[in-house]
Amino acid sequence: MSLDDEKAVLRKAALERRAAVPAPVREAFAGRLALEGVAIARAYRVRTVAAYWPMRFEADATWLVHALAYHEFVAALPCVVGRGAPLVFRRWTSRDPLVPGPLGTQEPSRRLPEARPDILFVPLAAFDRKGHRLGYGGGFYDLTLAELRSMKPVLAIGVGFSTQEIAEAPPGPHDQRLDFVITENELIDCGTD
Repeated sequence: MSLDDEKAVLRKAALERRAAVPAPVREAFAGRLALEGVAIARAYRVRTVAAYWPMRFEADATWLVHALAYHEFVAALPCVVGRGAPLVFRRWTSRDPLVPGPLGTQEPSRRLPEARPDILFVPLAAFDRKGHRLGYGGGFYDLTLAELRSMKPVLAIGVGFSTQEIAEAPPGPHDQRLDFVITENELIDCGTD
């Protein structure tokens, strides 16, 4: 089985488990993520933090985005530029509308200013405790993290439910590691090998 095939099988099973997470767990995690996310941003003394607008049963990061803005961090959301290109982050507040983006996403308007985040809260399909993640197969976050990390230190925090954890997410040559993963139950320090 090729690496891509192995990832596809693991991804499919993890996404099925994620879709089955009950609504009360999802709502409780949205609140926990907002509190924990602001605490992390304060602890690392950063200014700009990027999250994502959820789709397809992803853990809800909308409370986090609102909490970051409320606590006077620069909150940013990703915009898809195109396949094979890193994401662009744009500043966003609750006063700014979201517009439909490619691949079923909601994004800030391209008229809003760009931002270079110091911390990225990253959606995922599956993860392991070493910081390897499986996304949706487009490589957007790997490209983005590689580009941002070539300019400055950037903390990457995966966001998912505990049911999305797998024993090992097989890394590819261009995959970027997560520093932490936050679930509804814990904050996992992924460390390094």
